[in-house]
Amino acid sequence: MKYFSAEEILRLHWQVVKDYGGAHGVRDEKRLLSVTEAPKQAVFGQEQYSSIHEKAAVYLRNLISDHPFIDGNKRTAVTVAAIFLGRNGYVLTSTPQQLENFAVKIATNKLELTAITAWLKKHTREL
Repeated sequence: MKYFSAEEILRLHWQVVKDYGGAHGVRDEKRLLSVTEAPKQAVFGQEQYSSIHEKAAVYLRNLISDHPFIDGNKRTAVTVAAIFLGRNGYVLTSTPQQLENFAVKIATNKLELTAITAWLKKHTREL
């Protein structure tokens, strides 16, 4: 499993803001570190999130809801989730507009992890 480091997420955030506008910067470093570790969590020796889609959903949800950056959290979340899936043998099949709409839906409706995971399963295919 190929996870992200905090430094990699910071670089992606910087690139997203550079390309699409907004303000650079970390709002809460501890939340960023939490986002980095969450997909790897284990409880009593068992992975809390066992599937690739669940792990991608954790990155997506936590970057959006934890709001670790000053700006660009949703854009960074979508980028991180897409690259994470790609690194681990999957590709998103949704359009950029569908991804944008879904990210906004996660933020406004506070979607549960199961709903995010189901959406990702529906909108990915194995490489």
